[in-house]
Parts: sequence; C-alpha cells; structure tokens
Amino acid sequence: MIELFDRDKKEVNRKSSKGNQLKWEKDGVWYKADHTGYEGLAEYVISHLLVKSSLDESEYAIYELEQIKYKAQIYMGVSSKSFLKGGEQLITLERLFQNVYGVGLNKMIYGIADHEERLKLLVSKMHEITGLNDFGTYMSKLLTIDALFLNEDRHTHNIAVILDSEGKYRYCPIFDQGAGLLADTSMDYPLDADVYELIDSVRAKTFCQDFDEQLEITEKLYGRTIKFGFDKKDVEAVLQSIYGYEDAVINRVRDIIYEQMRKYGYLFR
Repeated sequence: MIELFDRDKKEVNRKSSKGNQLKWEKDGVWYKADHTGYEGLAEYVISHLLVKSSLDESEYAIYELEQIKYKAQIYMGVSSKSFLKGGEQLITLERLFQNVYGVGLNKMIYGIADHEERLKLLVSKMHEITGLNDFGTYMSKLLTIDALFLNEDRHTHNIAVILDSEGKYRYCPIFDQGAGLLADTSMDYPLDADVYELIDSVRAKTFCQDFDEQLEITEKLYGRTIKFGFDKKDVEAVLQSIYGYEDAVINRVRDIIYEQMRKYGYLFR
C-alpha cells in the first residue's frame, strides 16, 4: 500500500465522459484510483496482455495494481511510470487542434458525415501539425486494442502526442485503458447484468459509435498493424495475479476476454 497526499494530487486536463478519477504523481510514478468500478483491474489486465502482442514495449504503458491510501480512504487502483522525458509535455489531440485551428478535433470530426473521411482528416491533419508520418498506423494499433478490449472512452481528449522542449513531436505510448472490459459497474455495466448483452451495448467514441466499423475502416486505410499472441493460459496467469477485487469481477473479466478473443480470432497469431 502507498499513502498519497494532497501535495501529490494532480488535476489532469484530459476530460472523461465518466467524470474525474483521483490522480497523483510522486517520484516519477503516476497513480490512479478506481472511480466507477474496476478501472485499475482493467488497466492492469490489458497492459499485461499487450506484453504478448507484436507491439514493442515502448509503445504502451504498463500498469501495476496498487492499494492507495488517501486521507481516510483506501482505494484500489494502479500505478505507471511516467513516459515523459525532461522538458516534454503530453498534449491531447483535442487541445492540439484547439491551439492550432481554434476549433477542437471532436467538432471538426463530427462536422463530416462520412466516417472514413473523419479518420482520414484526423490522420492528415496530425501529419501536417506534427510531421509524424505514420499516424494512421498509430491509430490503427490504438483502435484495434480498443475494439478487442471494449475501451469505450477513446475520445479526442484521450489520444495524445508528446512535445519536447525543441518543438518536436513523438508518438505517445498507448495509455488509459481503464474504461475497457466493462469496468464501469456503478453506472453503465452493473455487475449482476448479463455480460453478453452488455458487450453488445458498448459504444465507441473515436470517430463513430461502432467498434467493428472503426476497425474495418482503419484496417482498410492503414492495414492490420498489430497481432496478439496471448492464449487462455496467459489470461488465467494474469487473472490469478490480481488482488483486491472480488471473484465476481475477475470471473466477468475472464468471460469478456474469452468472448472478444473468439470474436476477433483473426487478430491472433
């Protein structure tokens, strides 16, 4: 258990449709407390399954489970090492577009009717602003992960790039999967509801509401850019390492992952 204090607390300008999680930074490590359900478990499980994918370890953030004491409360949550180097800052796409164009990316995207054209605009404008040549590939990886793990909160405040002190941009490691795996048990996905009906009810937020359509479009434009290598034994190994969560949560997460592995079997080696 780690005890954190007001001096460690951080106000982060990345908005979420689920409200604001408690977040802290101490000695180069970020901490997040569960807010609507089992976000910490989702972050932990997803990041540790990404270890068995075609991604390089530098392409995503790894999260570790934590018990966090803050004031009189003890929370479950996660920690992750900061991926920012000296003088760097994380800039969300929403804020970047607002700074450059005077209008946010979300408004710009949803002013276009065609869903494929929405993604094309996002990628082309990011190349213009940042000089990053393969932003389509980056988006393809991100949206594939979100579809597999049902991350419903990947809006334009939740995609980012990193800017260094010399004005150069680099890709941000993939982060913030806490809204995946039906983690919101307090509002949208109650623990006693039918898990398969809930899976069918989840909606995406990046450039349309359908995970399958987003994935189909991104694969059409930029190809299949990630393969997953984990199997059910790997899933069980990760789930068995979890502490602090009730069995009903762990069992539901297992069911969700197995169903998504079945549905997206072509993404596995």
